[in-house]
Amino acid sequence: MLIEVGHFALALALALSLVQAVMPVWAARSGDAALRAVATPAALGTFACILFSFGALTYAHATSDFSVQNVIENSHTAKPFLYKLSGVWGNHEGSMLLWVLILALFGALVAVSRNSVPPVLRANTLAVQGLITFVFVLFIITTSNPFMRVSPAPVEGNDLNPLLQDFGLAIHPPLLYVGYVGFSITFAFAIAALIDGRIDAVWARAVRPWTLIAWSFLTLGIAMGSYWAYYELGWGGWWFWDPVENASLMPWLAGTALLHSTVVMEKRDALKVWTVLLAILTFSLSLLGTFIVRSGVLTSVHSFATDPTRGVFILAILILFIGGSLSLFAWRAPMLRQGGLFAPISREGALVMNNLFLAAACATVFVGTLYPLLLESLTSEKISVGPPFFNYTFIPLAIPLLLIVPFGQTLAWKRGDVHAASQRLFAAMGVALAVGLAVLAWTWGGPMMAPIGIGLGAYLVVGSAMEIVSRARGYGNSRARTVSGVMRRALGLPRSAWGTALAHAGVGIVVLGIAAQGWATEALSTVKPGESLASGPYVATLDRVGPRTGENYEETTAFLTIRNTAGDFIGTVETGKRFYPSRKMNVTESGLLTVGVSQVYASLGEMVPGGAIGLRLYYKPLVLLIWLGSVVMALGGAVSLTDRRMRVGAPARAKEKAKTMPGTMAPAE
Repeated sequence: MLIEVGHFALALALALSLVQAVMPVWAARSGDAALRAVATPAALGTFACILFSFGALTYAHATSDFSVQNVIENSHTAKPFLYKLSGVWGNHEGSMLLWVLILALFGALVAVSRNSVPPVLRANTLAVQGLITFVFVLFIITTSNPFMRVSPAPVEGNDLNPLLQDFGLAIHPPLLYVGYVGFSITFAFAIAALIDGRIDAVWARAVRPWTLIAWSFLTLGIAMGSYWAYYELGWGGWWFWDPVENASLMPWLAGTALLHSTVVMEKRDALKVWTVLLAILTFSLSLLGTFIVRSGVLTSVHSFATDPTRGVFILAILILFIGGSLSLFAWRAPMLRQGGLFAPISREGALVMNNLFLAAACATVFVGTLYPLLLESLTSEKISVGPPFFNYTFIPLAIPLLLIVPFGQTLAWKRGDVHAASQRLFAAMGVALAVGLAVLAWTWGGPMMAPIGIGLGAYLVVGSAMEIVSRARGYGNSRARTVSGVMRRALGLPRSAWGTALAHAGVGIVVLGIAAQGWATEALSTVKPGESLASGPYVATLDRVGPRTGENYEETTAFLTIRNTAGDFIGTVETGKRFYPSRKMNVTESGLLTVGVSQVYASLGEMVPGGAIGLRLYYKPLVLLIWLGSVVMALGGAVSLTDRRMRVGAPARAKEKAKTMPGTMAPAE
């Protein structure tokens, strides 16, 4: 009975989301404020219904209710309870239900954000969000029903894909979806403002916190997915330029540009066209990622759907939202009033350059990802666009972009001074040069680009720290220039300044981790118990190979002892191959030994007659910095969100100024 009620709640959410979408538009035409106010309870009701529906499906998975088709295909009584829960979103139907739940959650949050969003803008935003929710709920009900019953119910289920039975995949999709779907709110704000014909710094202030939330979660989601692929798939790499990886990278790049544009628009009332267009494109790229994963145009461990009916429906959604929003933008863009003027050498100018490089980098990923798929659909010819293409197109754009980051921070708004900015960055440049040369001398004869990357990472980290120091030293009297005075001033800086510095430092930490992979080593051999295999500064000795049984799998495990080249004991590693009887599927379980922020990585190959095994051993120097840096970046976003200016509405003087300038595209109360 609970399943039927959950299905009914989803249908009720469809109706409520339609009310949420229609009433503000009707109110705008009739001038009835009461109709406009209906959007708030409709958004809350939509969220409550979808939450109940999601809870009903979760209960079915938790209790192994095999009368539900979705549970049969993705669960098993012997499966660990955590993976019974993650099985809810480890499939197409359940993950789409999670998608619309997060979509409705953001709508509900905007509905209750009375102090930070003007009433008319909030109502129009809820209308757009309601339309998005309506279309996706309709998609679920018509093509992807997670509540379909089976009679008679089987005794046992088919189990979840073993590759998805991992803690990383239990938390990766929710993080990623909050990022993906979070950008729907910035999209809704942009469309609402274009419909209303009013955009200014007040709008930018309302949009920026939502952009920060989505960007931070998308950063964590991408990092978690990368780490899962690194240790679970057994190939030893952290990024493969897979189309599904690229599908999440593209909105992240566009979202990063959007985040910087909202800063300029809020501070200087400039870059309006950039900001609105980026808000549209970022969510459009999120929708494109959904199409890539769920349309059946490619097959991977990440993809769920192969039903062409679903692909056609999602393609229609793309045309509706992307085509409709870009058409609206083309109609309204000429009406956008020129904002604050600034010199090319200024913080605004640096942020424009930042956006240009980010947009170009996103375009290279877009072309490399979509061109093979488009060519195959038109000519049936299959081509492969792999890492070489992306390395030769993306990296040359990324390097100057990273060089601009600390430099842009030191420039003044409106008109900057290159000489003064260079002086403030002298320490960062000196440290970067010294570190790069020292690493080059120490590793002479090795990869040439790796020391450059190490120097660039150091430049970003030190440059971010120097921005805080410079701001702390730049105010007050001479006492503020003492160490204690600088520390007091630094602690008193706005949290958004600390958040920015943390995010940029996180980028530098990621660059350090990526650059260090130039010295990664790999060894592959067949070994017997007692024999060893060396990779880099470490030697792995195979102690024994033995069986092990889990809740729903059987495993052959290799037990290794790791020593350094001097013979000192470092630790032990276990790597194995698991067989899942319910799925008749083998999965390799990698073994990791963390040494500081570096790792020794072992992967078991095939068993060889005579008691030997195939063993692959990697040494990954500083590899954990890639994901720790991503966490620091997301932490920077979280710190910025705690800034009081992110939680309050625009100052009254800004609103009054907007009211006295008709046609300025400013939000109306």
